[in-house]
Amino acid sequence: MQDKISVILDTKRRTRSGASGRSTGSSSRKRALGSEPADAINRHLGGRVKHLRSARGWSLESLANASGVSRSMLSQIEREQANPTLAVTLRIARAFGLTLGELIEMPGAASAVTVIRANDHTYHYRSDQDCTIRTLSPLNLEKDVEFYEVRLKAGGALRSSPHFEGTREFLTLQKGRLRIESASDAEELTPGDSASYRADVPHALINTGKTESIVFLIVIYR
Repeated sequence: MQDKISVILDTKRRTRSGASGRSTGSSSRKRALGSEPADAINRHLGGRVKHLRSARGWSLESLANASGVSRSMLSQIEREQANPTLAVTLRIARAFGLTLGELIEMPGAASAVTVIRANDHTYHYRSDQDCTIRTLSPLNLEKDVEFYEVRLKAGGALRSSPHFEGTREFLTLQKGRLRIESASDAEELTPGDSASYRADVPHALINTGKTESIVFLIVIYR
């Protein structure tokens, strides 16, 4: 009788152990599956931050100063080695002039139509006595193409340091007169003219007329 009881107890222990093992395995799979969206967001965020920072020509130090987030934390986020808090992510978004949703927006999660209103100052990239630049491409897109409206006052100039190797700029002059300089090359444009040139060398747009020049500029990074 005692032998029978021992066999029954041993069988129950093996059954519990097997059930426990199956439960643990199931929980592990659930945890793994549950972590996938979070990992995807972290990868997406790291790439977004690096892309936005590079597009503006900012160093990690510049972004750290603008956001109040440490340089080391920003570096870890870009390398997908950190899981930033909501507060940290919000500070980064504000540094870029974005909402939190725009910064972490996953591809395909938004409407197919994006509108940039003429009076939306979020897209006013630069404004001074010589030049006004308005971004015409959505700030939250992970593209290697940027689209701008550039307005140069009479005698004003937009001079730029070399961008990344292989970068080119394409523009159309809508109004006024314009001189394009790319390294040692230069060309004069009148309304309706279009031009393309290397932007991985020192380059400049110079208003040579007596009225405002309006330029539509596309920057393509490679």
